[in-house]
Amino acid sequence: MGRIENHNEDLVAQIAEHYSAILRLVGEDPEREGLKKTPVRAAKAILDITSGYRNDPLKIARQAIFEHGGSQMVIVKDIEFYSMCEHHILPFFGRVSIGYIPKGKMIGLSKLARIVDNFARRLQVQEHLTSQVCHLLEEAMPTDGVIVCCTGEHLCMKMRGVEKQDSATTTFDYTGRFAKEPTLREEFMRLLKC
Repeated sequence: MGRIENHNEDLVAQIAEHYSAILRLVGEDPEREGLKKTPVRAAKAILDITSGYRNDPLKIARQAIFEHGGSQMVIVKDIEFYSMCEHHILPFFGRVSIGYIPKGKMIGLSKLARIVDNFARRLQVQEHLTSQVCHLLEEAMPTDGVIVCCTGEHLCMKMRGVEKQDSATTTFDYTGRFAKEPTLREEFMRLLKC
């Protein structure tokens, strides 16, 4: 994705101290050759992974709202995301598909991916991620409805706990006409399979 690292050095140093302590607590030596730079690398990584806290998704969305006379469903599907489970601080990842019915306005397509990234780059649960994307778009521009489908795989279920390797979770949220008209939700699901 090519992100530019621009971290506050004091913050990186503070977080790195905590990673060093964690390494000691699990029985490692943070001074051994392979781990000497790990606390700083991990500090920079966690700051990147949680960069969504330092951006305003509504501002991101409103940077690219345009006039649009159409009234048919717009769908962007399979936006990949990577996030961290707020319960175990382990990764979960997957794809988000978004549909909306324009009401005089449309949003730049890349902004949909940026909004997904913004919410995914926080400590999260998939249910909240899905809802946050849906309701932010409802707030950002006039629509006749928004629908969001998210499918994710969770390492907290795959590498610990129940260790179910083939499990996946799908979550939905929707507003407006999608909430009132089941046939519209069915059309969205059918179009996702195109």
